[in-house]
Amino acid sequence: MDVKLPNLGEGADTGTVVGILVKPGAQIKKGQNIIELETGKAVAPIPSPAAGTVTNIRVKEGDKLSVGGVILSLDEAAGGTSTATAASAASAPAKKSAPKAAAKKAAPAPEPEAEEEEESAGAGEAEIVNENPVAPPSVRRVARELGIDLRKIPGEEGRVTWEDLRNYIARLERVAAQKKAAKPGAAAAPAEVIDFSHWGSIYKRPVSPLRKIIGQRMLESRQAIPEVTQFDEADVTALNDLRKKFAPEYEKKGARLTVTSFILKAVAATLKKHPSFNASLDEIANEIVFKEYFHLGLAVDTEAGLLVPVIRDVDKKDLVQLSKDIAEVATKARDRKLGLEEMRGGTFTISNQGGIGGGHFTPIINRPEVAILGLGRSILKPVVRDGKIETRIMMPIAVAYDHRVIDGGAAARFTVDLVAAFEKFSEADVKI
Repeated sequence: MDVKLPNLGEGADTGTVVGILVKPGAQIKKGQNIIELETGKAVAPIPSPAAGTVTNIRVKEGDKLSVGGVILSLDEAAGGTSTATAASAASAPAKKSAPKAAAKKAAPAPEPEAEEEEESAGAGEAEIVNENPVAPPSVRRVARELGIDLRKIPGEEGRVTWEDLRNYIARLERVAAQKKAAKPGAAAAPAEVIDFSHWGSIYKRPVSPLRKIIGQRMLESRQAIPEVTQFDEADVTALNDLRKKFAPEYEKKGARLTVTSFILKAVAATLKKHPSFNASLDEIANEIVFKEYFHLGLAVDTEAGLLVPVIRDVDKKDLVQLSKDIAEVATKARDRKLGLEEMRGGTFTISNQGGIGGGHFTPIINRPEVAILGLGRSILKPVVRDGKIETRIMMPIAVAYDHRVIDGGAAARFTVDLVAAFEKFSEADVKI
């Protein structure tokens, strides 16, 4: 049997092979990890759906693998379950001929490229991964009108939902946009390959798979979102005093009280007052999705690149639990032990450069979110208070937002409330 890459969930359809964990001739068990796949800024092991002997490895490190792509060939061990075989076959390319209408749609057309790109979303290039899709009549109707072959959409256990269809269409649109950008004249390209060694000594290092993913995601966000950034400063003098005063008590509870712990609480409280910042834009359905949960992404600087683990239900946790969660996800990020689910489902992201020493900067929104908070280094500086000059610890903040969902006035009000939340922490909020 051919073991294929299963559905990765939440719109993820491709990944990069960063590790091969078995060799030809090896006996493997059902559920044993066979490769490590890097996708969505995380590395996750992919298990085998069946037991058997590995006869052929069909991928190598660095390969880009899509859902339904073959990982390896396997001679199933005696007693292997037919369920495993069926699970693999569910994602296999169909051997049957496509219906005439679909075949006609997929046939090469003599029209010029410009017209080909304007074709409906059904002209996708994905292979068949779901031989017998199950879908509601409304999904089937829309897919039929758009010329989409539902067999090309994996779904969960073969069932194709509205979300699966929207994600598939969005992927096709991204591919079309990338092809269009790659055309001559569509985007600036280097006029020549430059030999930098002509002017002095150089050294080279290949771009890592994670760095490629980060670059791609940042480029997509920058190109797709009309982003505006609102700047301000927050007086965190009292916050720092509280942190220093109560840090020993938190240490006794096994928690390290940091400024980030306060930041998470302040952001969650402010998002409750401004739900549009905790939303996403569904571009297919033309709807704004307001989320009633508060799962905050926390950008972590690692040697491999920027990773964004998600801390869930921030509004329901006290500072002790948040402090523990922050330490846990930061450690897992730096050790590259984050699972895919630990980096999904975020509603708003925080990027704090304060520990590194950065000042004001303009963070890029983490799609499909609509806003992000960037924080710089807190510094002691003179501030005028009640007509008098005082020295206060001021923290630079930058709120970047999607102008399709959020207007400037709303962004200003959000920022004002966020600054107030940073400045109003009291001992009652911190006491254990």
